[in-house]
Amino acid sequence: MTSLLLVEDDAVIRASVGLALERYGYRMTTAADGLAGLEAAQAGGHDLLLLDVMLPGLDGISVCRRIRETSQVPILMMSARGDGLDIVAGLEGGADDYVVKPVDLPVLVARIRSLLRRATFAGQAAASAALTFGDLSVDTGALEVRRAGRRVELSPTELRLLLEFAAHPGIVLERATLLRTVWDYGWDGDSRVVDLCVQRLRKKIGAERIETVRGFGYKLSVT
Repeated sequence: MTSLLLVEDDAVIRASVGLALERYGYRMTTAADGLAGLEAAQAGGHDLLLLDVMLPGLDGISVCRRIRETSQVPILMMSARGDGLDIVAGLEGGADDYVVKPVDLPVLVARIRSLLRRATFAGQAAASAALTFGDLSVDTGALEVRRAGRRVELSPTELRLLLEFAAHPGIVLERATLLRTVWDYGWDGDSRVVDLCVQRLRKKIGAERIETVRGFGYKLSVT
C-alpha cells in the first residue's frame, strides 16, 4: 500500500483530507506541525509527502529544504495563497508540485498519482542507452546522470525532465508540452512549475546545458 505523509496544522483539513485519501487506498500518516513533520519524514517509509506551507514550529518551506538535504522523496506543497509567493518559494525549496487550498480532491489525487508515476519511473531500469552532451552523460537504462564523471543526484521530477530533454536534443520544448509530458497535466498548468524545475536542474548539470529559447521554451544543448 502506498504510504503518504500529510503535514497540516489545521485539524479539520488534516482529518478530512487524510480520511478522503485513505478511501482512495493510501496509507496515511499525519503531523500537525513542521518539526513533527520533519521528524516523520526523516524516519522514512513514505512514498510521497503532502506539505502545508504555513506550519507552526517550522514552516513548510524550511521543512522541504531540510528534507531535500538527504532525500529525493516526491513533495507536493499545499498553499493557502494563490498569489504565487508561497508557490514559488516552495518550488524553489525543492517541491515537485503544488495545490492551492481549499483543495479540490480529484485534482489532489491526480497530482499525487502523477508524482508517484514519476517516482516509479525513476526507479525502473529499461534497455540501456548512454547519451553524452559535452561533459554530461545520461544513462537511460541505469537512470544515472553524471557531470564530468561525477554522479548527479536528481529528484524523480528532475530526472523525468532531463530525460525528456535528452530524448529531443537540440529541439525546443515549449512549457505547455513539458507540463503534459513531464507533469502529466491534462489541463493548462502553471508554467512556473517548469521554470523553477529547470532552474534547479541547471544548478545540478550546468546552466549552459539547458538554453532558454525566445522566452517560451527550453532546449538541451548538444555541444
